[in-house]
Amino acid sequence: MAIPHDRVTVVTGVSGSGKSSLAFDTIFAEGQWRFIESLSSYARMFLERIDRPDVDLVEHIRPAIALEQKNPVRTARSTVGTATELADYLRLLYAKIGRVHCPRCGRPAGAAAPDRAADALLAEAAGARVLIGFPLPVPQSDRVGDLVARLVARGFARIKVGDDVVSLSPAPSLDLTGREAIEVVLDRLVLRPETQSRLAGSLEQAFREGGGRATVELQRDGRAPEIRRYGEQFGCQTCGIALERPRPLLFSFNHPLGACAECKGFGNLLRYDEARVIPDPATSLAGGAVEPWRHPSGEWYQKELLRVARRRKVDVHRPYAELPEEVRRWVREGDDDFCGIRGFFEEVEGYRYKLHVRVFLSRYRSQIPCPVCQGTRLKPEALTVTVDGRSIAEVAHLAIDDLAAWLAALPLTAWEAEVGRDVLDRLSAKVSFLRRVGLGYLTVDRQMRTLSGGEAQRIALATQLGAQLVGTLYVLDEPSIGLHARDVTRLAELCRELAHAGNTVVVVEHDRTFIETADHCVELGPGSGERGGEIVLAAPRDEFLRDMRTLTARYLSGRESIPLPTARREGDGRWLTVVGAREHNLRNVRARIPLRTLTCVTGVSGSGKSTLVHDTLYRAVARAFKTAFEVPGEHDALLGLEHLRGVRLIDQEPIGRTPRSNPVTYIKAFDDVRRLFASMPKAKALGLGPGHFSFNVPGGRCETCEGDGFEKLEMYFFEDVYVTCRECEGRRYRPDVRQVAYQGRDISQVLQMTVDEAIPFFAAIPGLTRRLRVLQDVGLGYLRLGQPATTLSGGEAQRLKIAAELGARLGRDVLYVLDEPTTGLHLDDVRRLLGVLQRLVDAGNTVLVVEHHLDVIKCADWILDLGPEGGDAGGELVAEGPPESVAQVAASYTGKYLREFLKDGRGGERFAVRRTGADRRSATASR
Repeated sequence: MAIPHDRVTVVTGVSGSGKSSLAFDTIFAEGQWRFIESLSSYARMFLERIDRPDVDLVEHIRPAIALEQKNPVRTARSTVGTATELADYLRLLYAKIGRVHCPRCGRPAGAAAPDRAADALLAEAAGARVLIGFPLPVPQSDRVGDLVARLVARGFARIKVGDDVVSLSPAPSLDLTGREAIEVVLDRLVLRPETQSRLAGSLEQAFREGGGRATVELQRDGRAPEIRRYGEQFGCQTCGIALERPRPLLFSFNHPLGACAECKGFGNLLRYDEARVIPDPATSLAGGAVEPWRHPSGEWYQKELLRVARRRKVDVHRPYAELPEEVRRWVREGDDDFCGIRGFFEEVEGYRYKLHVRVFLSRYRSQIPCPVCQGTRLKPEALTVTVDGRSIAEVAHLAIDDLAAWLAALPLTAWEAEVGRDVLDRLSAKVSFLRRVGLGYLTVDRQMRTLSGGEAQRIALATQLGAQLVGTLYVLDEPSIGLHARDVTRLAELCRELAHAGNTVVVVEHDRTFIETADHCVELGPGSGERGGEIVLAAPRDEFLRDMRTLTARYLSGRESIPLPTARREGDGRWLTVVGAREHNLRNVRARIPLRTLTCVTGVSGSGKSTLVHDTLYRAVARAFKTAFEVPGEHDALLGLEHLRGVRLIDQEPIGRTPRSNPVTYIKAFDDVRRLFASMPKAKALGLGPGHFSFNVPGGRCETCEGDGFEKLEMYFFEDVYVTCRECEGRRYRPDVRQVAYQGRDISQVLQMTVDEAIPFFAAIPGLTRRLRVLQDVGLGYLRLGQPATTLSGGEAQRLKIAAELGARLGRDVLYVLDEPTTGLHLDDVRRLLGVLQRLVDAGNTVLVVEHHLDVIKCADWILDLGPEGGDAGGELVAEGPPESVAQVAASYTGKYLREFLKDGRGGERFAVRRTGADRRSATASR
């Protein structure tokens, strides 16, 4: 296969056909290998431990950069600003042209020069009378006379004590008790243009006599005298306090010089949260209202609580929320007879050196904004520096779109424009790249760990665009994930721009727009797993789209399609309604979800979908069912809870963070496999039980790798690498355990089988095959049973969770919340996934999906479309209703693309839709 340089090549195919193996495990891995060969001997000594790609020959490969669909950031210190260098340039901008203000009086600070001070006074108070002087320390009382004599001898005629001007001739009798300094009057004049040079000279002499300090008393008609203090040292000229000149590190919350001393630059503090300690206030003290005392380790404290409470005549069977405030305070604070919740945690804190104690304590803490910095993360000194009246924390809180507008309209003096020109140019370029990849709704101070894998990948893409490299191989993993159809076209154009600049761009992608705009297309297949891994077709785009041998071309041409449902579900007449949702950018949204339907929440990136569905709706429902206790987003009410029996969140979080986690253990199918092997005659002869066939506990596993099959290499300057275990060669088990076989395969070989292979292999065990078939149903038949969780994408992890739900006994009236379940799916796999989601609904449940994929949206029973834009320009319910109704709403971007999608024939059996009551309801536009 040949991949053209300086072009965009899309690698597509059904899930599990080998796209990532080709693009990342072969092409990128070879490029990375050759790059590492150019490094120091220290780095190269690890090369013999790293598995080289299994390929015969790769020619003309360029240095490779992989932009994967993962967000590896776990620390709260990393933000969008630090990851994109926006924070670095903002710090530089504020250090160069920022205006420092006095923390005491709020006035601008600086260092005074005689001529500039004279010009400013004349411009501000022309015609006023001024007294120019300088401060002089007060000597001991027995030397006051000597001081007066010296001043007279040097020609000074007056001093100022407090508000009084005192003549030195004749020698005055002064009482300077309690005073630290007096003012020596140097000159008196009226501010006029002709006195400007005299004013500047007097100020220069005042600086010289006063050790770099001077005072000016302004006397204007009808006003009280005003004192101005000037100093050659940088500081407040009014209060006379010295301040530090700003430098870039002062604005860094990751450096001790700039980080808030109270929160160490995190912006929040961890405090014990009563809502976590007492998650259900409707429970009584006797019923276990205090959650940590329900466990065996807290049993003694629970008994003490009830004993002392009865002695205090407290009704321990009354709900905690209904107890008097003084009783609740006693439970929290305790007294001489009882330690209370606070005393309990203080006692447990003494055992923090134990890991399980730290984990236990973390369950009852919540983050609260730092009371010192108010969540800005910075010291007060950094917050007094402004540009255009805004501190750096206020600018960092802007969305990137708003930051672009602020930079464009920045009012600068000629000097500021000259000094800050290069920094402003770099800032504007960075902001432009981020907006072009569809991330204009993110704020600069948004924590990186809160971003999805798609958002993190697009940040990396924007960084590469800014680097302006040439002669580089870029390998991207589904960059369209998380993007609305409106933004995908712009992203595809950016990839073309990257290629035309002299780079090779290889994109693993399923999106129609990317495929139709690529220069070259490669399809792997024809199936998944063992039935895949072949090059079905590699050709220029136009030729690729005309060749009907590929499944992708057949879908894009309309020969195959995902049909519309023959009828929309109306639901059962019951609704789940969120009233007055206003978290983040939501604008008092009232969202209605018909129960027992498939409902899609749509909208451009940053419009508030996740805030509404996850942060508000899911958290509120989960809190009501006591399955989670995170505080839901701000809203007025949640109606219709009485119609639900439970809630499940099926997100894209990894099922595990080590190679020990895998699909067969996650769906609870490995227990059946272990029992099967333990029942073999050879196992009984060797005295092996089910536990010996587990790689998670000592007994039968390889102890060198502890059953992982891999060893972890810490590469320090690179991402940690997992290499095959030298002892067991990746087989996880001891040699004697591997002697036990079932139908000719040992336990390690079974873990290497794909789901598709395992189903006929275990046909004699119905319970096991039933669980495995569910993996097939969600499009994961290509996964190996023992495939490490660290190799699964976010979309694969989510579909694995769906399979676990389907494998269990399905209930009714459960709310399932999913976040973009089509991630990583080919159009053929999307059709299969839709069948699974419809099964959940047909079983009497409600499925709520956040989705951009038009094939899923068109098959929904009900749509909630948020927008119209992202960030502050979003957060409104633009349209709601069935797809046909939403497609007619002019203000809806989703409606626009859905309308075109249905019009051009990609809607499948368009005219087979039966008009139902839900279709006849008109979509609403709330704008």
